[in-house]
Amino acid sequence: MNRRVVITGMGIWSCIGKNKEEVRDSLYHGRSGIGVEQARLEYGYQSGLTGIVTTPKLKGVLDRRQRVGLPEEAQYAYMAAREAFDEAAVTPEYLRENEVGIIFGNDSSAKPVIEAAQIMNEKHDSALLGSALIFQSMNSTVNMNLSTIFGLRGVNFTVSAACASGSHSIGLGYMLIKQGLQDMVLAGGAQETNYYSMATFDALNAFSMRMDEPTKASRPFDKNRDGLIPSGGAAALVLEEYEHAKARGANILAEVVGYGFSSNGGGISQPSDEGSVIAMSRAMEDAGVTPADIDYINAHATSTPQGDRFEAIALDRLFAGTKALISSTKSMTGHECWMAGASEIVYSIIMMKHNFVAPNINLDEPSDEAAKLNIARQTVDMPVDLVLSNSFGFGGTNSALVIKKITD
Repeated sequence: MNRRVVITGMGIWSCIGKNKEEVRDSLYHGRSGIGVEQARLEYGYQSGLTGIVTTPKLKGVLDRRQRVGLPEEAQYAYMAAREAFDEAAVTPEYLRENEVGIIFGNDSSAKPVIEAAQIMNEKHDSALLGSALIFQSMNSTVNMNLSTIFGLRGVNFTVSAACASGSHSIGLGYMLIKQGLQDMVLAGGAQETNYYSMATFDALNAFSMRMDEPTKASRPFDKNRDGLIPSGGAAALVLEEYEHAKARGANILAEVVGYGFSSNGGGISQPSDEGSVIAMSRAMEDAGVTPADIDYINAHATSTPQGDRFEAIALDRLFAGTKALISSTKSMTGHECWMAGASEIVYSIIMMKHNFVAPNINLDEPSDEAAKLNIARQTVDMPVDLVLSNSFGFGGTNSALVIKKITD
């Protein structure tokens, strides 16, 4: 089978907005969500930079039994999923009467693991751990909580693929629907932002030290970039078979037309232009398009010296001389890690809907490899009909998605 897969609802909870309207304004105006968290420095971080994400207030929204199993990232995911289902006109009644799947990208749940270890180290009594920490601490926490809260009865698993997790979750949901195994899947990504979760990244000297100007710290493709800024939140998308969506009168936002993947097979933290090219090429081949057809590329570029360099080389190999505009929304959001591949699809569809390309802010002087790229340094008002979005992660995992504006 080769069924069409469309997106009928989206939700977002991020450092640049708690819903699609707030996020649209931030993207259009090039507004950063990055700040300095003093608690990180007190904890022992070298860099206190982070995306500042608001904690949802769920008391009175969910009952206590539903709340206690939710770690930070699952709280974000609940808010994003609720917004996505609302936009897709998927009601509780619909969920009770139909099979809907869930695939989320999530690759850590550090805070409850550390809290449990602290109790055990201090008290040496597992009876004091209670029943909630086990459900909060598993990587599958987002799936197990959301499937329970919303009563989802379709496919249900977590994608744990580093910073490509959210993108692969959409790609796998797309494949399942395309092959006739599901009619609707909630796909997305979630990332915790607590300081417990990112200390090991800080130990790698991976973070920017530009703490005197937080909003200028994330500098994808810039010659003077000095590292990424950790961030998080959650993004959710309702993927649906085209005829199924039409039959129930759903508002169709965009179509997923291509998914490509690869593995670098090299060093555990070593990026690869060849691996990036393979993933992008497979996505475009799956979509039946060429580099000349792409209007906009949402680059993975995280503001690290090595990662941006190899992606720039890959982009130049495929898109030199084409019309495609390129930007990294991580210049505003920081690196949203496990959610980034999903949130950047939301960001791209917002641009598609409102006919603009968001800027790659803080790009004062492109690096040598990026100098030849067609990077949007300011907001560009233009039609955006076909988008390529890249996500690459530790261990050499690469994912690329092609999204198309719906025309029929």
